[in-house]
Amino acid sequence: MGRKVLVHGLVVVLTVCSLSCRTGQVATGDQEKIWLAKAYRYDENGWIFLHTEGASFERGFQRGYLTANEIDEFLRTLAYAEEFQTGHDLGFFVQASARLFRTNVPAEYVAEMRGIVAGMERAGKKVTYEQMLYMNGFIDILWYWWPQEKKRSAGDHPGCSAFIATGDAAADGKIVMAHNSWVGYALGKSANIIIDIVPEHGHRILMQSWGPCIYSATDFFLTGAGLIGTETTIGEFEHFDRRGTPVFVRARQAMQYANSIDEWADILIRRNNGAYANSWLLGDIKTGEIACFELGLKHHSLEKKKNGYFTGSNVTANMKILRRETEGTWDDVRNGCVARRVRWEQLMNANYGRIDVSLARQMLADHYDVYLQKEQPGCRTICGHGELDDGHVPGSGSAYRPSGAFDGKVVNSQMAQNWQLWAKWGGSCDVGFHAADFLEKHHQYDWLKSYLPDFPAQPWTIFPRKRQ
Repeated sequence: MGRKVLVHGLVVVLTVCSLSCRTGQVATGDQEKIWLAKAYRYDENGWIFLHTEGASFERGFQRGYLTANEIDEFLRTLAYAEEFQTGHDLGFFVQASARLFRTNVPAEYVAEMRGIVAGMERAGKKVTYEQMLYMNGFIDILWYWWPQEKKRSAGDHPGCSAFIATGDAAADGKIVMAHNSWVGYALGKSANIIIDIVPEHGHRILMQSWGPCIYSATDFFLTGAGLIGTETTIGEFEHFDRRGTPVFVRARQAMQYANSIDEWADILIRRNNGAYANSWLLGDIKTGEIACFELGLKHHSLEKKKNGYFTGSNVTANMKILRRETEGTWDDVRNGCVARRVRWEQLMNANYGRIDVSLARQMLADHYDVYLQKEQPGCRTICGHGELDDGHVPGSGSAYRPSGAFDGKVVNSQMAQNWQLWAKWGGSCDVGFHAADFLEKHHQYDWLKSYLPDFPAQPWTIFPRKRQ
């Protein structure tokens, strides 16, 4: 069992937060004690589990106070990596996010982010609201606005492998969903938060999250409306509409306020800015229906079914998005996205009708390379390992890049109904990653020396654990 950092009772009832709280002014010491009495954190097997509840500012305060050190480290790493990869310092991107997002964030989420700032300050870590705004919108800024602005990439785009199955594809006829997250390990180390949010308005949310993001950013979630969801980012997509609403606002609103799959998709479409173009895999545990919602900037599609499956591997099945909005390929298995798409089809067909949580965990750890036609973890396997790939296959990217799948998450309808999920930190498999050993072999990545984490193989763990 993990070390319990802070656990308080959940019996305290708080009345509506005062105007000073909602506008981000410092609360009284008594108010802070009441807020923190409703929140708790525990650490287990590489994850941080965090429970927050109440009005916007107080939820933010709880999160900022209880994860101040981790948010501070996320900002430190983000600032360093972005300057190395773009030549621009933190202030440049903070100013850009302020210009783009200042008028596009609802008051509810402004208050929540200001609460995080206040909680961090109370814990001894100083950040500004503008920096908090940037940390929440860093995906919009670095991977969509910046490439459009300068016609060049800002380093690793996030990637992932995922599926959702239901009906006659699943062992019990109900939904099974699985996902692993991919990105450079230096930034990925900050995506180890599983947060349970009980808001004053809207649905309760249980999600994996990244740093101080008020949405998931890695995207694996359950909601009080009975919806579950995940996604894989559409590769080779860099379109962006600066007039639109940032994805961290739209995705959070969808989780918090959508009552159905259709409502969820409608919220994402509304004032879409193109950032984090994804193949969203969604399920409704009330009906057993699943969906694949593919959202580009100009094009989108929603397909639903009650029997079968959808998979995700960073290549869109929507030909309008693929051909008109990306530079991606559909059938070149040297490309990691395509190779994983093909491998998913092999696995889903081989296991059709038997898919359950146990098989889902096995499939997330799959190391079969369909191009090489053998077991060899690398950039083309469902459990990705850039650090083990020499890059000799065209399309592989940089040789031995320290990036890949650093987690795994699985849920089925029964678990979602019980408000629980399975999660594995350090990779979907048991290979693990040791930074010092890696850097000893690959000196080209010395620039990451004080930022690369260890990812020791961790066991699959259920969150949240039942409280005694």
